[in-house]
Amino acid sequence: MPASIHAVAARAGVSVATVSRSLTAPRTVRENTRARVLVAAAELGYEPNRAARGLITGRTGNIGVIAPDLGNPYFHAVLKGAQARAREADYAVFVADGQEDAGEEEALIRAMGKQVDGIVLCSSRLAPDTLARLDPTPTLVLLNRRVPGRPSVVVDSAGGICLAVRHLAELGHVRCAFVAGPRRSWSNRERLRGLRACTRAVGAELVTIGPVAPQFTSGAAAADRVLETGATAVLAYNDLVAVGVLSRLAELGVRVPDELSVVGFDDIPLAAMVTPPLTTVAAPTELAGRVAVEALLDRLQDGAAQRPAAVQRLPTTLVVRSSTAAPALTRTTTALRSA
Repeated sequence: MPASIHAVAARAGVSVATVSRSLTAPRTVRENTRARVLVAAAELGYEPNRAARGLITGRTGNIGVIAPDLGNPYFHAVLKGAQARAREADYAVFVADGQEDAGEEEALIRAMGKQVDGIVLCSSRLAPDTLARLDPTPTLVLLNRRVPGRPSVVVDSAGGICLAVRHLAELGHVRCAFVAGPRRSWSNRERLRGLRACTRAVGAELVTIGPVAPQFTSGAAAADRVLETGATAVLAYNDLVAVGVLSRLAELGVRVPDELSVVGFDDIPLAAMVTPPLTTVAAPTELAGRVAVEALLDRLQDGAAQRPAAVQRLPTTLVVRSSTAAPALTRTTTALRSA
């Protein structure tokens, strides 16, 4: 027979109420008392009843994660990190796909709100005023989106894309194309902001194509337009778009990176598997999921709703692989100078 909460209380030498608070509201109990309760619970193999705990705390013990497209491997890593952190806090995770549609996303928030204590909303496509006026219950934490008054975790998209631009400039590229992502994507706006500032700083020219859906087929469809620009390098909104560009270039017989350099964003596992392996900006996806859930758990603590909404920024890094090289003209000039 499983141990009862009364047995844990007796073993730890505390009241049943203290055991309950130690497991559901740890900040209300002294650290040494909570440690004694946890040791007693572990020794007895006690597992709290989720339904009973919900009656005591008024909480469901569930959190939700809404992603705009579960077909995108980027969000698989986010979900892995989110679920790992939720499991550590004894929360279950409900997952939903917003299908890149703001209306669907809003409907999911309302439907899921009856079953969860809080929601991590990934790369939301909702308009800022819609996000601002959403009911405060359930608690929302935004991932890769910033809206005043809402806690958020963001990847440094502008800084990351600037690393890529500087890498291309060092190779000798002076005309670059960007295949832009969804118009309502905050990350896309940040990448564009970083691109414009950094291309000006290095004296490069920027040509923008799109917006396009953040998918493989969109990248394949955009490749012909990239070639028409006369750019010697192309940066894509994400790795899926970049892989689509690579696929179409291969069909056309355009050699990468000899005739065109290609850069992605996110560093999903596929980026290292394609031919040639993709140079990309690596985002800490799994960490982002963990940090977003941590921010949500912190926000669910008593009195936390009155604190100012914090914004946490995560750094990005550039992973250089074989899809980028000096443009052909630069290589020829260098060879002639050497001769």
